[in-house]
Amino acid sequence: MKTEPPYFAIFNDQQSVIRVNCLKGSYDSSPPQVLKRMEDHLRQEELRSSDEAWLVVDKDQWTDEQLDQLHAWARARDNYGFALSNPKFEYWLLLHFEDGTGIASSRDCSDRLKRHLPGYDKGIDPRKITRDRIDEAIRRARLRDNPPCADWPRALGGTTVYKLVENILQV
Repeated sequence: MKTEPPYFAIFNDQQSVIRVNCLKGSYDSSPPQVLKRMEDHLRQEELRSSDEAWLVVDKDQWTDEQLDQLHAWARARDNYGFALSNPKFEYWLLLHFEDGTGIASSRDCSDRLKRHLPGYDKGIDPRKITRDRIDEAIRRARLRDNPPCADWPRALGGTTVYKLVENILQV
């Protein structure tokens, strides 16, 4: 999880009432570990009624059973959410620049993103992620998520990160 914290940091500014906290693990990003980090965090820091807690993961090699645990957790409360990018978070980034069709693999996703962000290696230049690009990514992701998936995008070239970003931008 090197890319997600700098991306979501874009939404943390001095004027905003939004605070996005990424619970980065030292190395393990498996669904059970992501869920454990969230549950530990929520035990320490109670959510206010206006707060939301979201699990954000890549499809990677995780099994449906592992992802089902995250989806079930998200359905337990109205202010919980689950966002997944298939094959990985970089797919969501790619949608900031193009429609993202024809992605055949994780490597393909990275190669396409590097066309728009030369030298990309998990770091994000926040100047490249403008509000217009974010709006375009949301529009493109919503078009690809049609009809909206009930749990997570199962085919390559899908993401539900747009739902989280829409919630962030609504405040």
